Amino acid sequence: MTSKKQVERMIRCSANYAPLTPISFLERSAVVYRDRLSVVYGDVRYTWGETLRRCVKLASALDGLGVSRGDVVAALLPNVPAMYELHFGVPMAGAVLCTLNSRHDSAMVSVLLKHSEAKVVFVDCQFLHIMLGAFDILSKSMIKIPTLIVIQDGPEISSNISSTNATSQHMEYEHILESGKLDFKVKRPEDEWDPISLNYTSGTTSNPKGVIYSHRGAYLNSLAAALLNEMKSMPVYLWCVPMFHCNGWCLTWAVAAQGGTNICLRSVTAEGIFENVARHKVTHMGGAPTILNMIVNAPASEQKSLPGKVMVMTGGAPPPPEVLFRMEALGFGVTHAYGLTETYGPGTVCTWKPEWDSLPPEARAKIKSRQGLHHLGMEEVDVKDPVTMESVPSDAKTIGEVMFRGNTVMNGYLKDTEATKTAFKGGWFRSGDLGVKHADGYIELKDRAKDIIISGGENISTIEVESTLFGHPAILEAAVVGRPDNYWGETPCAFVKLKDGCKVTKEEILKYCRDKLPHFMAPKTIVFADLPKTSTGKTQKFVLREKAKAMGSLTRNLGSKL
Repeated sequence: MTSKKQVERMIRCSANYAPLTPISFLERSAVVYRDRLSVVYGDVRYTWGETLRRCVKLASALDGLGVSRGDVVAALLPNVPAMYELHFGVPMAGAVLCTLNSRHDSAMVSVLLKHSEAKVVFVDCQFLHIMLGAFDILSKSMIKIPTLIVIQDGPEISSNISSTNATSQHMEYEHILESGKLDFKVKRPEDEWDPISLNYTSGTTSNPKGVIYSHRGAYLNSLAAALLNEMKSMPVYLWCVPMFHCNGWCLTWAVAAQGGTNICLRSVTAEGIFENVARHKVTHMGGAPTILNMIVNAPASEQKSLPGKVMVMTGGAPPPPEVLFRMEALGFGVTHAYGLTETYGPGTVCTWKPEWDSLPPEARAKIKSRQGLHHLGMEEVDVKDPVTMESVPSDAKTIGEVMFRGNTVMNGYLKDTEATKTAFKGGWFRSGDLGVKHADGYIELKDRAKDIIISGGENISTIEVESTLFGHPAILEAAVVGRPDNYWGETPCAFVKLKDGCKVTKEEILKYCRDKLPHFMAPKTIVFADLPKTSTGKTQKFVLREKAKAMGSLTRNLGSKL
């Protein structure tokens, strides 16, 4: 056995220790996969050797603009090559990348720029008017305006940018890269716990909070994401997940680790997905259940046969079993992951077991819609009583709060010590999601703590009701919230969007649900409407709750029952 004294004599030095950082993924791939395609965007093509050179020059240019270690560099961009390069160039300058939600308006962008104290901002021409509006708001508050760098893309947008006179006022991305030097000494993290990125939560339940990711967490979650996606070397990855969302679920760095090819998409459509999959022989992609729903409901004229099995990682909300079943029928292999912004995106994976292959399709889809267990980068996930911190029994019935702990949990919330302490109370990260544990240990979400409906003392999982609604052949999208009820407290209210060309009455939907659900779980109200969404495809239930609340109580007379 090694004695304590012998251990104390061990030397930690550059020979046996280096802070973990995703920067190393790019540096390695630029050698191993030097001449292989790294980025494809329309007619734009870069190799891994070129991507490294561009990122080093970007880091050098940022250094020349006065960006120092720990400074925040923000970006308001779609999934274009510049957005990918920023994921390496910004950390290589020692700075922290803050990718902003491209659906935010000027007011919200100004709030986030002020909170993050961004020193430099990169903006795509498409969103230039939003950024200039944010700058206008900041200037009235006497806040120092960040340096603005504009990304041009195509002749139409170039003329658009000229009309704003932006080119004379602000720097342009490619010009900035030209000013960078290839012999720039990359600034690696001094400590692997140093921040690499700042991600604001989507704000589906509250005001956005700034989540800090470390180089260590990003490194580990990237490798875990590659593993859970069964991503071999040289994958071809189609970008449907916004890179601003948890840094593309950490796949911005994971694809680099495997020397893959990033197929960039400015906007995501079913036709664009099928076309790019066929043209580039895509092997992997990702998307929230909204994207999956878009794919399975694409008209036959837009669909193309797949060149091979395409692995799809989904998450963000539990995918309805009906959607999973139809995706697999088209030839996609779906991996269900679950996590939050605070867990670098994916934190669990529903690892498939071969003994489930013999089950009927519906049963397989139901299992696949579970959240599973923590991936290899996470230490542990559990479902606990939030008060006693005791684990709930594995009976698939007892509801508790889903909690995480491990190296791929955020450092904390920027400038919000109290919120950080609350999130980590009891030594675990509290997700705010409610779930159960099955006999095999796999967890299954039942709802957000704020979304669960309590009707007549019974807990109703909106996820279960929504899954039932998705099974209806005429329904494209559905979201369920609680509607106030003077007798029951609240009852399920379903907001439904129908497929094009389909007609169905509210009464028919109500009957369909009552035939498939316990009576107390079936919706009592049906509303036909478009569902408000975040840019990551999550339904903004707080908006729907307000609409349901405005309807008033379904039961007018306290003495009557439904």
